[in-house]
Amino acid sequence: MGKKIDDEDYMIEYEKYTLDNGLTLLLHSDSETPMVTVNTLYAVGARDENADCTGLAHLFEHLMFGGTVRYPDYDKVVETVGGESNAFTSNDYTNYYITVPAGYLEQALDLEFDRMRGLDWSEQRLAVQQRVVTEEYNQRYINQPYGDVMLLLRPLCFKRSPYRWCTIGADIRHVAEASLIEVRAFFDKWYRPENAVMALAGNFDCREALDLVSRFAMPESSMSGGARMLPLSENAVFQYANRIYATEPPQCGERRMEVTRDVPADALYKAYPMCGRTDADFVVCDMISDVLSNGKSSRLYNSLVRERQLFSEISAYVLGDRGEGLFVVSGRLNDGASLEDAERALDNELERLAVEGVSDDDLRKVAGKYESTFVFSHYKASDRALALCHFEWLGHIEWVNREPELYWKVSPEDVRRVAGEMFRKKNSNVLWYRRKTERGE
Repeated sequence: MGKKIDDEDYMIEYEKYTLDNGLTLLLHSDSETPMVTVNTLYAVGARDENADCTGLAHLFEHLMFGGTVRYPDYDKVVETVGGESNAFTSNDYTNYYITVPAGYLEQALDLEFDRMRGLDWSEQRLAVQQRVVTEEYNQRYINQPYGDVMLLLRPLCFKRSPYRWCTIGADIRHVAEASLIEVRAFFDKWYRPENAVMALAGNFDCREALDLVSRFAMPESSMSGGARMLPLSENAVFQYANRIYATEPPQCGERRMEVTRDVPADALYKAYPMCGRTDADFVVCDMISDVLSNGKSSRLYNSLVRERQLFSEISAYVLGDRGEGLFVVSGRLNDGASLEDAERALDNELERLAVEGVSDDDLRKVAGKYESTFVFSHYKASDRALALCHFEWLGHIEWVNREPELYWKVSPEDVRRVAGEMFRKKNSNVLWYRRKTERGE
């Protein structure tokens, strides 16, 4: 299978620089938008935490909006210039963005570099965000139906890897009880320019933007207001290849867990270890997930939802973590369907895929859908800024324009090989999520 990619479909032209302080800078100019986005990715996520002190990466997603000495109210400044900002945390990195009218690029950069230099530390500010994160934990993971699935599934699948806990943390008490000293040490270690990628996308002149960023990135002696930029460390930490993580040993047997919760329907979750995000087989796994569950013509929907009516909904997806990944199949059962029958039917479909494989036509459809989604994901300048940071962080900046080619190259034999290796009983991690009965049983 193959297809010639038309560069004009989604080509993102960019310039790349490494500043003296170690910051990686990517510039993408787009004169057709009146806005500009400053996206900053810090290469620190839940994976970089200690097992006895988790959740700090996500806590900083909140603390970074808590204000600095110069800008006590970050959000108010952003709103004043008609902009918006937000952030998210993954197991691998933490990402921040601010989008403003193009004429306010300087103000946006001032805000971002100001909080990179340091926050307004106080016990009170920390306590406020600790309460916010604790409440988020309760709302999203505990009080929401099926909310604790990944809290259960990750430690079932991972026994040594730091991917065994979610970004919210392995235990919310780690966040609630973190000291100001611990929090500041985390910031000083990871929130450094050499551990960050910054991308600017929008309506600006690249020469002028580079001059602006270079000026804001200068050390203390060149800055007004006495702000301090930490010097480049002797051992820059941005390169993930230089970090040592506990690796997960090969799984040697099926693992199972069963829980009862106050939910509307029984649910089944099956997870299989898979390769990481930069492995050549990642795109094969991703395409397998689409063959199985992308749309109402997919295999699992046709067989298990429409024909056999065991599930009301079912999906297959991959966790795109940089290190060890997971291939997850999840579904909610119809009333009257048993978890035993549902799991048996699902196993049969996975085995059939591994034995029979797929046709070239099936793969062309999936690759075409992926390419369309990929192109659409570059529609806004803010999306392009995030994509540039993401692929630079992966170490494959060229994929920002070429990743669909990897999908068009996947063959039916690739699918059979990877499915046969992955969908083995000894590799499976099974979670039965039972609905609580009226008697509470």
